[in-house]
Amino acid sequence: MLNKWHKLLPVMAATMVLAASLFCVRQARGAESRSALQSDPQGWVDVLPPADLKGWYRVPVPPTGQLGREQWHVDGEKKILICDGDGGHDMLLFDKEISDATFHVEFCYTKIEGKKGYNSGAYVRNSRNGAIWHQAQFGDAKDGFLFGQTSGTNDQKKSFNLSKQVTDMRVKPAGEWNTLELTARGKTLTLWINGGTTCQFEDCGREKGYLGLEGEGYRIEFRNLKVKELR
Repeated sequence: MLNKWHKLLPVMAATMVLAASLFCVRQARGAESRSALQSDPQGWVDVLPPADLKGWYRVPVPPTGQLGREQWHVDGEKKILICDGDGGHDMLLFDKEISDATFHVEFCYTKIEGKKGYNSGAYVRNSRNGAIWHQAQFGDAKDGFLFGQTSGTNDQKKSFNLSKQVTDMRVKPAGEWNTLELTARGKTLTLWINGGTTCQFEDCGREKGYLGLEGEGYRIEFRNLKVKELR
């Protein structure tokens, strides 16, 4: 009997180590939560552009630059907005000023073997020309933070970057679909990705602005673009 227990001890120890590791991973990822769209599907407006992109407009990044080729188009059958990623650095902005709201976005990079550095983003409360911008940055299984240039005192811009707040890496690899929600309420911007909040900016200098998406050299698809204004 003693020999039997001696044989079982290494197995039991390994099981306990595995359980502890899983617990640590769960703790590191933080509390899981449902998206706002899942939690309350009422009151959302579908803002996916039509085939002619009416209701949306492009601005170059930086705003003093020049726009490249038309790189945004819609697959009406699949209900997907596509950025080809070969028309320069730009923003595609929804042509309506919005104050407190949640912007729901689902995105997927087109995976290309050997390519690295996937880069795109979503915006809320931008100025019309994109000079003031508040961006959710997302890459290839990395990033998931807020940064930008908000309005400061005396019409000055104030830069911010919350990459160091992110301890919970939630963005999935290129080729997989992600769900993101960017919420603006008062002076606070909150970023939620794939089941959890990654960071929060508490000093937004604009009460309202334009939401949108970023094109920056990588093919990416977007679906289920929805907005819910908060009152």
